[in-house]
Amino acid sequence: MSVFTLLGSLNRDQRNTFLASFLGWTLDAFDFFLVSFVTLRIAGEFKVALSAVVFTTALTLMLRPVGALIFGILADRFGRRIPLMVDIICYSIIELLTAFSPNYVVFLILRVLFGIAMGGEWGLGSSLAMEALPARARGLFSGILQQGYACGYLLGAIVYYLVFTIFPSVGWRAMFIVGVLPALLVVFIRTKVPESPVWTQRQETLRAQQGSAWSGMVEAIKNHWVLFIYVILLMTAFNSLSHGTQDNLPNFLQAQLKLGVASTSTITVISNIGAIIGGTLFGYYSQQWGRRRAIIIACVLGLIMIPLWVGFIRIPGLNLLASIATGAFLLQFMVQGAWGVIPAHLNELSPTDVRGTFPGFAYQLGNLFAAQIVFLEAVMAENFGTKGTPDFAIALAIFSLGAFIAVIIFTAIGREARHVEFIASGEQEPVLEGSSSSTLGDAIS
Repeated sequence: MSVFTLLGSLNRDQRNTFLASFLGWTLDAFDFFLVSFVTLRIAGEFKVALSAVVFTTALTLMLRPVGALIFGILADRFGRRIPLMVDIICYSIIELLTAFSPNYVVFLILRVLFGIAMGGEWGLGSSLAMEALPARARGLFSGILQQGYACGYLLGAIVYYLVFTIFPSVGWRAMFIVGVLPALLVVFIRTKVPESPVWTQRQETLRAQQGSAWSGMVEAIKNHWVLFIYVILLMTAFNSLSHGTQDNLPNFLQAQLKLGVASTSTITVISNIGAIIGGTLFGYYSQQWGRRRAIIIACVLGLIMIPLWVGFIRIPGLNLLASIATGAFLLQFMVQGAWGVIPAHLNELSPTDVRGTFPGFAYQLGNLFAAQIVFLEAVMAENFGTKGTPDFAIALAIFSLGAFIAVIIFTAIGREARHVEFIASGEQEPVLEGSSSSTLGDAIS
């Protein structure tokens, strides 16, 4: 089906549900990336090293599995809507409090708490959206949903430009005051978004069997433990790829290339436009090509873009900045092209009993194990730097190369359930696709 046919095929409830999930992820990412744009300013005010502020980003990532587990369990017990609203209010309030941090220690503690709150959003939003959509539309809307992350990064770049161009004297704290705005999304969810029909159906089954969401979760983990481990490894590779290519980009532009507000914002916006387009297209075509094939194609093409992105090579006829901007567009086109498949892929692989917990928890455990990537990049950049100027180019190139290869390997050995219907457990088994000769592939199913 064409893109426009799929877009027009949704009813009002499906559109509202998807919009709420998309905006929740967009505003979550917006709040997260605000730190990336003002790292140097925060380090200067608190009189700490650049790597110390980057370390708070790593802690944010490391604590996200806690939020994913807490809010995931709540989602499987009480439905997707209410925990999602609570989660959005929590991360918005913590973001506001960050603006009033009196010192580095308080700032670090608030970023830890933000990580817990942020960790709950993706699993809740993606399960709510994917369960509401028809199976034939999952690929396209998976790609669009995941690009809420790029849209949040892009929005952060715009706010950074506006704050420091129009109100340069207000300082970095103003960025976090703006970060309270996502709380307004709760009003829309409360009034316009229905509960997941799959969760509702599952509750009726549990009541008939006198079971509970918690017992279903324990049973699902027991029966699918190899799948859980595999998806966590896959998401570790994916999160290494995204955070390894995105979080330190402003530091590369500001600390190494010495670019100002306008140039940093412009290149960041360009890279995220590439991400939005790439994620949407690869998500859409994954419905035809298959989830794994789409991911691998995006990663192979992404490998080729690394030298251009970090300025090791230059496009003839363009200056260095224009060439890097082009490389940033193309690289994020491929990074988020691969990521655009993930909301559908993880929710399709998930047992129905724990779809509120499993995708988000696995995603955020991947963040936990990949969290040190951002900090290690900063440390490597400082070690390779000369005359006080960190060399982020070589650090970004090395870590992105390894991450692309890891995603390709873990994707290739897995399986997918592209055509599975999201109905109650036991009524229909997923139709898994992949090489039947692979022992690991069989176990993962």
